Amino acid sequence: MHSMKIKEVINALEQFAPLPLQESYDNAGLQIGLTDVDVSGVLLCLDVTEPIVDEAVYKGCNLIVAHHPLIFHKLAHITTETYVQRTIIKAIQNGITVVAMHTNMDTVWGGVNNKIAEKLHLTNLQTFGKTKQVANNIKGEITYASDGIIGDFPVPLAADDFIILLKKCFNVECLQANQLLRRNIKTIALCGGSGAFLIKDAVEAGVDAFVTGEISYHDFFGYEQTIQLCAIGHYQSEQFTVEIFKAIIERDCSKVKCYLSNINTNPIIYL
Repeated sequence: MHSMKIKEVINALEQFAPLPLQESYDNAGLQIGLTDVDVSGVLLCLDVTEPIVDEAVYKGCNLIVAHHPLIFHKLAHITTETYVQRTIIKAIQNGITVVAMHTNMDTVWGGVNNKIAEKLHLTNLQTFGKTKQVANNIKGEITYASDGIIGDFPVPLAADDFIILLKKCFNVECLQANQLLRRNIKTIALCGGSGAFLIKDAVEAGVDAFVTGEISYHDFFGYEQTIQLCAIGHYQSEQFTVEIFKAIIERDCSKVKCYLSNINTNPIIYL
């Protein structure tokens, strides 16, 4: 029986969301480890931490696929000074390869934003914000991406019902919103993670609401009764990204054991 290499799993992910789609500031792709070795199992997560590496060891996985890069900023040294450095050491000591699929997975069509739209049962999906396309050298075709997505609810919702739906769909204990709209909400724009830079684009698009992970204090001003702004939490907005990873690997690397992490890595708690 043909044993699958780690590089084959990485290729499957990058066929779906090519690395050239990532933003200039990002560091997606291979972070740590070897790729020309047999894959014993894959652990899927949002963030890579020491407990995540421990979980990979416990489950017999030598590959971790994360959404957020463990190595994001330049490292001057690797000691035990920070959690990032300690996690790198632990992964290397245990022979674990770490890969990140970040802004390339955020923006690719079928990626993070589509998953959010799927959870909300939106229809008539279209691209929103800056768009991009790259030649996919592996598949020999063009892959499309955009900052966000616009979609419609089949049946318009009152603003308070819309808030309740967001809290239920994303298991949100509380969310941030501006003044509730006094009209129904049908068309919404969305962007996983930190998407406040798209608020003006959402207003210009004429949507009823904009949903993202994070919006800063001053960005909430000036949109009363223009658009419903909702920040549901960075982790919460991207928590279903692992489902995308799992679907790709199970489709293209069906022999590989694949696990969703049982660890909630969200560093923010709600008291």
